[in-house]
Amino acid sequence: MIRKIIHIDEEKCNGCGACVTACHEGAIGLVNGKAKLMRDDYCDGFGDCLPGCPTGAITFEEREAAAYDEQAVLENKQKKAAQAAKPAFHGCPGSAMRQFHREESAPAAPTAAQPSQLRQWPCQIKLVPVNAPYFDGAKLLIAADCTAYAYANVHEEFMKGKITLIGCPKLDAVDYSEKLTEIFRSNDIRSVTVLRMEVPCCGGLEHAAVTALKNSGKFVPWQVVTISTDGRILDR
Repeated sequence: MIRKIIHIDEEKCNGCGACVTACHEGAIGLVNGKAKLMRDDYCDGFGDCLPGCPTGAITFEEREAAAYDEQAVLENKQKKAAQAAKPAFHGCPGSAMRQFHREESAPAAPTAAQPSQLRQWPCQIKLVPVNAPYFDGAKLLIAADCTAYAYANVHEEFMKGKITLIGCPKLDAVDYSEKLTEIFRSNDIRSVTVLRMEVPCCGGLEHAAVTALKNSGKFVPWQVVTISTDGRILDR
């Protein structure tokens, strides 16, 4: 049906969220820092959100849209109220519970097991010898423990051809920078890749590696790759 409904100009939107609060039907949400009409049938066309927009990003338009569904709006409100009643998580953001819904795919044809790309033992930063012979001319991967479980292709994409050191600054509760500094000073390291998770506590691993590189007095090419908790590469 053709009816009056809101239109949001994303270029004008500054992501303040005032319209989200003003919309009593829950028709508007923030997506990637911009207001967005989530469902046509949630918008009643009354425009309660218009006065709340400081940039004038919201206007009316007439177009083909689903009819306003009062029952759907009510059910959405009840769902949000139930979620709000759950106790808030106040701990470390990296420890917040999350569940990922993976789509089940059809079984693939059997393939040969992929070989491990781990080239040395031990691999824990705390346990590895500073003067181990495998560091000579090595490309070094310094990886957070969780990356191997979050990102499916760690062995082939990141570990292959590298010496791998792993650790967790939160669980180990140590500063890795001193030991890493000695590894850089004592060996001919050709490059360094830091593979970390997106959670804040994983920044300790990146900080330790960067500090060690600076303290070693050597110029070694390095990069940081960040993995999301649901297994995507966010930055590299």
